Amino acid sequence: MDNIKVSVIIPVYNNSEYISTSLSSLINQDFDELYEIIVVDDGSTDNSLDIAQELLSKSNIPYKLLHQRNSGVSTARNHGIEVSRGEYLVFVDSDDYVLTNHLSELYNGKTDFTLTQMTKKGAESSFNCHDNLITAKDLIKMELQMLIPEFSFCQLIYKSDLIKNNNLKFDSKAVYGEDTEFALKALSYGESVAISQEITYFYIQREDSATSKAGLKRFNFIETLENLSKFYKSQGHDALANLIITSRIPKAIFGNMNYFFYHNYDFNEVIAKMKELDLFSKLSKFEGDFKFKLKIKLFLLNPKLYYKMWKKFKNTI
Repeated sequence: MDNIKVSVIIPVYNNSEYISTSLSSLINQDFDELYEIIVVDDGSTDNSLDIAQELLSKSNIPYKLLHQRNSGVSTARNHGIEVSRGEYLVFVDSDDYVLTNHLSELYNGKTDFTLTQMTKKGAESSFNCHDNLITAKDLIKMELQMLIPEFSFCQLIYKSDLIKNNNLKFDSKAVYGEDTEFALKALSYGESVAISQEITYFYIQREDSATSKAGLKRFNFIETLENLSKFYKSQGHDALANLIITSRIPKAIFGNMNYFFYHNYDFNEVIAKMKELDLFSKLSKFEGDFKFKLKIKLFLLNPKLYYKMWKKFKNTI
């Protein structure tokens, strides 16, 4: 692998306003080992690629600039994985940025993964973990129980062999949640995860980003989770498969539903979509925290009344 320790993969689509900040943060790492930056342009119509070329050509960091027809962020990331040469993989979105110690916190050359902390809209996305080293299976359980606030696949460094040897790719057909699915599948192939308490990743979500524009398609994440449950079951991880059905899916349904309520989506449209996707029966399968289970029961008993109460008390129920 030409002694390259880390490949940083950055998909870009019309991000001329942000790409300079993102790339500059990666070029100026305090990382002592050799790393490469791979920029995959997903058919941008602005000058994002020109900006990237100018910045990278003036640095002493090995880099690749790839161009593809507009095919989506998942295809772009997969393209980056294919040409990467590093022992480990790191993903950074082109409208986000990292601190100078991001790679040095993530890379240790020993564990299969490392997880660093992230901020989102000024709020820390850290979780209480007293251990510096945990199993990958334990991290999966934490995510499936949503014990890690705003978990993002970008918080992880991935051992390249685990990804390539298992032919793991981002789902290019998924509209929402394909990045979480990728991380949770990748973790199932590994053993060890180092935990850094340092906040090194800054997530900036634009109003016109694909995630922001997903709309009611955010509910499609439920299908992604169901497929992940089948994947775990095929691996013999029955407990993880069941945890998705009894915890992660109901919480994802409820969380997205409240997201729509908070952003003033039409109540009837939200309920119609939930009925279309059979989300009411999937909500009822929740097992766990009594308080959350009570919220679900109140909603299932009378959705309209719950909605009115939610609007009045603004997410305090």
